[in-house]
Amino acid sequence: MELSPRTLARLSDAAGLLVDLDGTLVDSEPLHRQAYRDYFAARGWDVPDDVVREFAGRRAVEVFPVLDGPWAGEDPDALTEGVLDVLARATARPEAVAGAAELLQACVRAEVPVCVVTSARLSWALPALDLLGVPHGAVRLVTAEDCTHGKPDPEPFRRGAQALGLPPTALVALEDSPAGIVSARDAGVGLVLGVRTSQPDEVLLAAGADATCGDLTALAPAVEARVGR
Repeated sequence: MELSPRTLARLSDAAGLLVDLDGTLVDSEPLHRQAYRDYFAARGWDVPDDVVREFAGRRAVEVFPVLDGPWAGEDPDALTEGVLDVLARATARPEAVAGAAELLQACVRAEVPVCVVTSARLSWALPALDLLGVPHGAVRLVTAEDCTHGKPDPEPFRRGAQALGLPPTALVALEDSPAGIVSARDAGVGLVLGVRTSQPDEVLLAAGADATCGDLTALAPAVEARVGR
């Protein structure tokens, strides 16, 4: 499924954007999944890939206590730090999702406010935005440190809307994970678009996405259409 002219028009008219980071702006989900696999292997745990995918888009500290696995009874904070340590030592780095840098640049030119709403910590989010060439201060940020409850709870996207000073109904959310889509939908975001970097159409639509796209290449021209209006 690709975005219809009507959906692109709604994007063009949006008061602002709430954009996930990992899997939406940067193609980092494979790196995160590998960090989980490597950490689990180092602990001697055989964890199926479908279980590893349950961590996508969510804060690991909230997933470990509620997901069945060999980590039962262990400190979720210590488990999370273990995974993050593996990720920090990885030599591979994330790459930009196609159209991501162009979209953010178009938003700056068209004066469309953007808040990046991520389950990651600030220490991961800032270098990822540097990768996209986003000047510091050009977008607002809601990171793991800013929320009591992470995705799929609506708090992250509600905080994103508050950071922009705009009602959620006037905004568009971009997300690649079911947890993020549920978070945006339950926060009352007016248009929720799923990005198929890590999940197929049917999974994103079942979670509540209004429409899906393979990457972000079609979005920058829609935002650019605002310039000069």
